[in-house]
Amino acid sequence: MPDDRALGAPAEAGSGSGVSRVLVALYAVFALAAGARAAVQLATRFDEAPVAYLLSALAAVVYLVATVALARGAAGRRVALAAISVELVGVLVVGTLSLADAAAFPDETVWSGYGRGYLYVPLVLPVLGLAVLLRRRTAGGTAR
Repeated sequence: MPDDRALGAPAEAGSGSGVSRVLVALYAVFALAAGARAAVQLATRFDEAPVAYLLSALAAVVYLVATVALARGAAGRRVALAAISVELVGVLVVGTLSLADAAAFPDETVWSGYGRGYLYVPLVLPVLGLAVLLRRRTAGGTAR
């Protein structure tokens, strides 16, 4: 059986665990979903809710960065931690603001209402991502 690295796969892609692979897949799906949503909204209705649509585009970029960093395994750990931390702060801030001042968000973002339009996965995903990364960091002895 050929070595995965010989096929161009990143060495230690998320350390290869099932949870890491699912996490990479979820982030990839959300990068695509948020990116497609933002692209359509920005192209067709930008004047209706520019802040909401730009926030959805930002979410897509954060998800994409997290996807790539997580797929790189140990080599992308710091970038993944940063991206997922930004994501969690974004979900909490935008979620809170969208509930406290609904008029400021005439249309929903990916993170509005803590991700209620996506079944709250945008709220759970960064918590799961940070848990996996931090668990691996302490278990692997790479804490600095």
